[in-house]
Amino acid sequence: MERTRLDTARIRAARRVIDPVFLDTPLYRCEALGPDLGCAVSIKLETANPVRSFKARGAEVVASLLADNGSTAVVCASGGNLGQALAWSGRARGLDVTVVASRFGPAVKLDRMRALGARLELVDGDHDMARARAAAIARHEGIRLLEDSLDIETCEGAATIGLELVDAASSFDAVLIALGGGALATGVGHVLKVFAPEVEVICVQPAGAAAMTLSWRQRRVINTDSTDTIADAVVGRCPISAVLNDLLLVVDDAVLVQEASIVAGMRVLLEGAGLVVEPSAALGVAAVLEDRDRFAGRHVVTIVCGSNVDLDAYHRWVGAGAGAGAEDPLTLN
Repeated sequence: MERTRLDTARIRAARRVIDPVFLDTPLYRCEALGPDLGCAVSIKLETANPVRSFKARGAEVVASLLADNGSTAVVCASGGNLGQALAWSGRARGLDVTVVASRFGPAVKLDRMRALGARLELVDGDHDMARARAAAIARHEGIRLLEDSLDIETCEGAATIGLELVDAASSFDAVLIALGGGALATGVGHVLKVFAPEVEVICVQPAGAAAMTLSWRQRRVINTDSTDTIADAVVGRCPISAVLNDLLLVVDDAVLVQEASIVAGMRVLLEGAGLVVEPSAALGVAAVLEDRDRFAGRHVVTIVCGSNVDLDAYHRWVGAGAGAGAEDPLTLN
């Protein structure tokens, strides 16, 4: 394999600075999902932790390095999950954390970032506008800018999930990974290509936020003008070239799924696994629902990457009880 920006030794070292509460997350075969999906499904559950997403793995690495170097402040742009993770990790290490976010983001994520001690600045635009504002704050205040996916620590922190997958006793045929900025896919994909190259690495992105997938397919950065998806954790319009270069080396396929399939995936995870998840965490299941023949008879792992979801919105999407009487996802906005 050609070299990515990631380093396996640094990934192993990352485990030593990440709080154990975020490590060795559950990986289990969920037999109840088999009849719905037509394949064997194992869940890698990244939501049973203080910030309810995988983002803390990378944030822990960044915060540890900053504290060791005597830094006192850091700023990032976030839709909510990274901001919560950085606030949690920074608070434990005496760092002042500023998060720039879209004011149109889920209130539950904005409120939780404040509750964890972050100074929150809101912009009247999307995540890419928040990225630009975070960079401006870093320049003006002379503090560290954390750029998710570009900063290698975020990728190598996420890559510790890959180590846990390859260390598992069971074997599997494919791993389904939500694709946004690329840290999760880059990290896990790197480890799998090094230690389990026979495993297919498949990224999944909403059709309404397809910039990174389009870039992967055309092997060059493709920016989009807008996004339109309920999966707020994966809504970037402007992929980062260095991250794309890594993805091209470690990802076997990148697929797009429709909003109706994302909602259906959330229902499947609720009914079959008892999991309340945010839309991005259902992308892997959505991919199976849209292409059952591809996965029939195979053993796939889906990384359930986050559960920070507004419950009112969740009930609108999934429907009370998620069974009879639930709304048709094709009519949802």
